[in-house]
Amino acid sequence: MNQMPFDHNQKLLAAIQPSMRYDEKEDFKSWQARAAEKLKELLGLPYEKCEDRMVIEYEKQHEGFKEIRFKFQSEEGYYVPCHLWIPDGKKEPIPVVICLQGHSTGMHISLGRPKYPGDEETISGGDRDFAVRAIKEGYCALTIEQRNFGECGGTEEGPNCYNSTMTALLIGRTTIGERVWDIQRAIDVLDKYFPQVDMDKIICMGNSGGGTATFYAGCLEPRIKYVMPSCAVCTYKDSIAAMHHCSCNYVPHIRKYFEMGDLAGLIAPRALVIVAGKEDKIFPINGVIESYELAQSLYKAAGADGRCKLVVGEGGHRFYADEAWPVMNEFVNQG
Repeated sequence: MNQMPFDHNQKLLAAIQPSMRYDEKEDFKSWQARAAEKLKELLGLPYEKCEDRMVIEYEKQHEGFKEIRFKFQSEEGYYVPCHLWIPDGKKEPIPVVICLQGHSTGMHISLGRPKYPGDEETISGGDRDFAVRAIKEGYCALTIEQRNFGECGGTEEGPNCYNSTMTALLIGRTTIGERVWDIQRAIDVLDKYFPQVDMDKIICMGNSGGGTATFYAGCLEPRIKYVMPSCAVCTYKDSIAAMHHCSCNYVPHIRKYFEMGDLAGLIAPRALVIVAGKEDKIFPINGVIESYELAQSLYKAAGADGRCKLVVGEGGHRFYADEAWPVMNEFVNQG
């Protein structure tokens, strides 16, 4: 019987052994360097650096923290809106959490500030007020509006990734690459303008699409010392290739070279906390565990046993703050 196209491609994918999987015969650092260059190529990075033209739009004092709203230029003509929260009463410099929302109406979800119908449920139904929790944990919080979300191309119904992503693919770029670039340039801005932030203790975290950006940024940005993706790290074969996902998740040719777990080797020996939901339907737990086991083997090869942890919540596609933060805090306290 003739296979349907989707089934045919699934079979082809399953038969491919990723060609850049780490081989123990190779020096691990040499493999990391090769793999990082290939990943940059696949994502369409790097872009040309430009003047940041950072502008502070306002500063406000709230109970327990100061808020700074600013924008900066990450590429010529493209500006990234951000909010930096700095907790009161802490000895500076203070570690910072880069907070990345997933597919929602925007970064105001991380700030715990609903704007549109359904936002309150998004926040309360999944610990998605990332900046609020970061302040409670004693950290600074940097919220970044990701491309095609919220103020950067989204709508009150949610993100609008398709047209931008398809255009990016036509010119050798990817939405994931664009988001990683914005994160990297935001770190430049923190370093240049905000001495309150401890640049040696940068945490990056997010859920779903924010977790995906967190993971890839962790792979390519060594200044991120602690990486906490949620509901994002899973085998391509069980998740991105197995069912409908937003177009922004796709990187042409990547499965020829890597499974997602292979890429965790680019984060080692820095701390990696993979957060998952046991009942997550779009990042199935069997694919998460397979990715985690591969990541553990790479951390062992890097001489970093114990620096990669898996946290599994009992529910579905959401963040699990009470379960994840104690694990991350332990890594941060270890230095």
